[in-house]
Amino acid sequence: MSKSQVNIGVFVPGGVQLLDLACVDIFFMMSHEYLSAIPIPKHIIDLAPSVKIAYITTPESKSMVSLTADLNIRATHDITDPEVQPGRLDIILVPGPDPSATWERPVLDFLAAHSKCETTDVLSVCTGILLCGAAGLLDGREASGPRGLQDMIKKRHPKVKLVGEKYRWVQDGNLWSSGGITNGNDLVAAYARTGKHFPSAVAEIALKMADVGDRGQFYSESQTTFTLGMVWIIMRGWFTKRTPSPRLQ
Repeated sequence: MSKSQVNIGVFVPGGVQLLDLACVDIFFMMSHEYLSAIPIPKHIIDLAPSVKIAYITTPESKSMVSLTADLNIRATHDITDPEVQPGRLDIILVPGPDPSATWERPVLDFLAAHSKCETTDVLSVCTGILLCGAAGLLDGREASGPRGLQDMIKKRHPKVKLVGEKYRWVQDGNLWSSGGITNGNDLVAAYARTGKHFPSAVAEIALKMADVGDRGQFYSESQTTFTLGMVWIIMRGWFTKRTPSPRLQ
């Protein structure tokens, strides 16, 4: 019997945060390919689907995409390739770009077309919500997004039902969205636990190995506490003197 395959697209039409994108590796840890190299019972390995990941950018980028931390990756596909057209992907992951980024209409149309497929789920991490909003995915839907950017998101997309002050991640139909950066790990964990593509035993073994998925859907501190904490850190920074490196003294 042929093994099932989960087709995942990571949508990077421009530069994104490395840690936002990195959560896709948790999905790969749930794959037959990955688990075959781990000393666990064979019947667990046999439960795992094959996972194929496409990194999708624009034709103009010439395949190279810049991430934070001075890392460049080579995309495997662009938005014109037949293998990644709407209906061909089970999951499309949208890592967070620079909040000031803008996109051409073909990029937005590509994402919007995928979101209209009943068989495709869109997973937005951090500022990926801004790209989703520009593509028209947020109107009338609940969404999360970074806690510190809730006002910006609401201003740009007034029809969204923002819950990011309380929710680490949230699902509304086939749109899943998370708060900032490593909240993408929690989003992937929650999605995998639905059992849609990954059997429970497979998902839980991978999450245990990655040591993710234990944080709750709701933040433990209020938005007010979060904001005051950020303000306090900034105020302390004003009075902090930079200590020269010993090599420069």
